[in-house]
Amino acid sequence: MKFETVIGLEIHAQLKTESKIFCGCSTKFGAPPNTHTCPVCLGMPGTLPVLNRKVVEFAIKMGLATGSDINRINQFARKNYFYPDLPKGYQTSQFDLPIVEHGQVEIEVDGRKRMIGITRMHMEEDAGKLIHDDREPVSYVDLNRTGTPLLEIVSEPDLRSPEEAAAYLRKIHAILRYLDICDGNMQEGSFRCDANISLRPVGQEKLGTRTELKNMNSFRNVQSALEYEVRRQRDILMEGGTIVQETLLWNPDRNCTESMRSKDDAHDYRYFPCPDLIPVRIDDAWIEEIRATLPELPEARKLRFIEEYELPEHDASLLTSSRELADYFETAAKTCNQAKKVSNWIMTELMRELKGEELSTCKVSAEQLGSLVNMVETGTISGKIAKTVFLEMMASGKGPEVVVEEQNLGQVSNEGELLAIVRQIIADNPAQVADFKGGKTKLMSYFVGQLMQKTKGQANPALGNKLFSQELAG
Repeated sequence: MKFETVIGLEIHAQLKTESKIFCGCSTKFGAPPNTHTCPVCLGMPGTLPVLNRKVVEFAIKMGLATGSDINRINQFARKNYFYPDLPKGYQTSQFDLPIVEHGQVEIEVDGRKRMIGITRMHMEEDAGKLIHDDREPVSYVDLNRTGTPLLEIVSEPDLRSPEEAAAYLRKIHAILRYLDICDGNMQEGSFRCDANISLRPVGQEKLGTRTELKNMNSFRNVQSALEYEVRRQRDILMEGGTIVQETLLWNPDRNCTESMRSKDDAHDYRYFPCPDLIPVRIDDAWIEEIRATLPELPEARKLRFIEEYELPEHDASLLTSSRELADYFETAAKTCNQAKKVSNWIMTELMRELKGEELSTCKVSAEQLGSLVNMVETGTISGKIAKTVFLEMMASGKGPEVVVEEQNLGQVSNEGELLAIVRQIIADNPAQVADFKGGKTKLMSYFVGQLMQKTKGQANPALGNKLFSQELAG
């Protein structure tokens, strides 16, 4: 029997505001425990929340960027449950009247494009954090994160493979980063994802029993966890078993899912409208004002890169995967006016040396990379030497001109100097010379290679080629 995979994602994006959603406490990450707190976010009796206007603005931005409906009237609700990191005994969220509904984004996997629906987005506050002691059977509660503004983005169950889920997650991540409303740091928890997954026989309309996956803190882990769960559920169904509806944790060390708790069909959170917060009313003028501030989004920028810079679609897709990388490319390309060569340098040398680190850690500025490409194009240095220069730039942060001058790496273009070396190489390789004259013209690369070796990569290869052609023609 063949099965169809059905996946829906719930993304929690921490909004990039200076203060929390209902109080003035800082949202800065990494402060000592329980120092970014106040009576409001600690849930002290008698305190009243005040909605952060920036949170509403950021939610509207994300709604507009995904072609969603912005609900002119939306309302906060209390989601009631007990947990040690929830000081009020409820989470202020949105339920039946969310701020955003009915959006969509386009993804592409293996050359096939699909539209993935977004059911809703709603604003809510984050809970605190439990810290478990490895040495003693105790846990500590840090409430710094309590009240941090979140935007929960719920997809339709439109995803049909782990690869599609990862592509959708990356697309949402990129849009949030382009809008500059979330820093997207999965390791710090500012971009989190839960996945609901089920299998059903191909052709069946009714959804199968689903499981919920948590604890996936990277794009790779999301895809790996879903791939494992697809295999696990398929094996159970093929053997005639039934899927248990439960919440699972992904264990990246063992590369498997582990049961966390059983999950009923519906939790009774006893939602009711929050009596401390009036409904949020949004007028058309504010929406249009926010629409006017939207930046060029990933898909539009990708199409522009293909048209304006004449880049292949693969290059354009990679370069626009993040706003920072796209900005870096454009600045470098304008510095040297060699877009495709800059693209090649970024996708090979730069990406390899970054080793997965953020672009912000790179010591080579976009202008410096553009200058390096320019030096190769003008013949100041060879392509081989440029790679040596680049490694020094990555280590020291120095500009290419400085590195070339300090290490005397300039390209040798003196015809008389190179001619003497060319004649010596010809004299030292009589067999290759005879073969070349006998019709094996591909040996030209051997001769030029010898020249580059003797000059430690500093010879002008075009001039070397010309000199060899002249001398071997005699």
